Amino acid sequence: MNVPNSLTLLRIILIPVFVVVIGISIPYGDLMAAIIFIVAALTDSLDGYLARKYKQVTKLGIILDPLADKLLITAALICLVELGRLSGWIAIVILGREFAVSGLRAVKAEEGIVIPASKLGKLKTISQVLAVILIILENVVTPFKGVGMWAMYIAVVITVVSGVDYFYKFKVAS
Repeated sequence: MNVPNSLTLLRIILIPVFVVVIGISIPYGDLMAAIIFIVAALTDSLDGYLARKYKQVTKLGIILDPLADKLLITAALICLVELGRLSGWIAIVILGREFAVSGLRAVKAEEGIVIPASKLGKLKTISQVLAVILIILENVVTPFKGVGMWAMYIAVVITVVSGVDYFYKFKVAS
């Protein structure tokens, strides 16, 4: 197993650790959860960079990397809803977009057409990760109070716009 795929697996392994840490009430739990989430999110950028730089792109990585990304964001959103820090509708919109775009990509892949991640898709991921981190840190760093939700609203808009962009690409690619 190469380093990029190992980093992707590390991201997947960190997800249940994150869920446990954010879900239990321990001193500095939110700070620890934020750090775990940040490390997991950083592996996403690093694994892709290393895979491309060292020409280690594999079929396993192509499948696992986006799955790991979706699992991380899904786990974070569900935890935040469970903890009462995020409205359920936000999680539904974001997760609905993820399912829809994944479905579109799967259909096109069957036809031999790859719909790659777009700049909007990457911006969507960055905005979601930043919003999740800010919401988690609202209980740790006082100046972040309320900033996390505004960041999440922005992330929702970017998520919807990028979803529409993928649907447009799907229609054009048909």
